Amino acid sequence: MLPVAVRKAVIPAAGLGTRFLPATKASPKEMLPLVDKPLIQYAVEEAVASGIKDIIIVTGRGKRAIEDHFDRSFELEENLKGNGKSKLLRDIRRISEVANFCYVRQSEARGLGHAVLCARHLIGDEPFAVLLSDEVIDGPVPALAQLIQVYDRGNGAVLGVKKVELAEVSHYGIIASKRLAGGRHRVLDLVEKPAPADAPSRLAVIGRYVLSPDIFPILERTAPGKNHEIQLTDALRELARQAPIYAQEIQGQRHDAGDKLGFLIATVDFALKNPVLGPPFARYLKQLR
Repeated sequence: MLPVAVRKAVIPAAGLGTRFLPATKASPKEMLPLVDKPLIQYAVEEAVASGIKDIIIVTGRGKRAIEDHFDRSFELEENLKGNGKSKLLRDIRRISEVANFCYVRQSEARGLGHAVLCARHLIGDEPFAVLLSDEVIDGPVPALAQLIQVYDRGNGAVLGVKKVELAEVSHYGIIASKRLAGGRHRVLDLVEKPAPADAPSRLAVIGRYVLSPDIFPILERTAPGKNHEIQLTDALRELARQAPIYAQEIQGQRHDAGDKLGFLIATVDFALKNPVLGPPFARYLKQLR
């Protein structure tokens, strides 16, 4: 029997954004602009392009700007309409119409696993996706769609992975796996932020997941791990002992936009690809040499 269609996505957005302080002291990290769109909008658009209809955003204190961004702004729309800016008006309206949005509050920063658990009552007994908005993946096929294709072939939970440098493994959840065809892996184990000498591979989980609701009871009994947080990686390790978990090597250019240097690199790459800004920006960069 084929799996149930993946219709819902969870986007955790309650983190403190400490890597971007002081910029994120009063402004959500997820609203940092990557050229002309906030980071979280890229995640929403990727989910929608992958066939997702319902977007659940897990927010926290000081994150009201996220809700406002995906809501209607009648005063702004009337201003654009009155000034004859019809294309910009369509773009602004599309932001609130692209999906069904629902918001859940994470009362305290207790880790990614806890953020996912906060959405349990809205997921129900369905498979669902999880996207981290500070991981921006640019490719001809949306990263999440690549995972859903693997899931739709009758596989279990699917994690998006990318190979990273050995010196960087301590920043990620790293998988131990058995390689299959087409960049697919059977996950044997996961280790959260291992030292390079202890890493089972260089394949890092990069913020894209397709999960079954079986993860929820495991998250409920998962004890806090590193940084006293409930780690999704720890729950996935337990799930792997009960059912098959797969990983798919994501095709596309991945940017860690949650890091200052990664954010700057992503800004340059996306600016150069912009049809209006790209040519003059490229000329500016060339004159800096």
